[in-house]
Amino acid sequence: MEKKLTKSKNKVFLGVCGGLANYFHVDPTIVRLIALVLLVMTGFFPLGLIYLVAGLIMPDTKSKGGKHVVEGEFKEHK
Repeated sequence: MEKKLTKSKNKVFLGVCGGLANYFHVDPTIVRLIALVLLVMTGFFPLGLIYLVAGLIMPDTKSKGGKHVVEGEFKEHK
């Protein structure tokens, strides 16, 4: 299976940090905290610009067959 860097559906702002977390198999909260600390420490300019550019060029997550597919069992409530 080919590994692709895409935006996450679990997004707070643009889905970049969530996509990086999915790519590296780590918790999205950790990636978001690291990004926030780096953003504040660099004075918002370099990392903020990189984040916005990544948000524009990273593709969205594609579902199977281009459709929104939900897997699992569904039970009817009466």
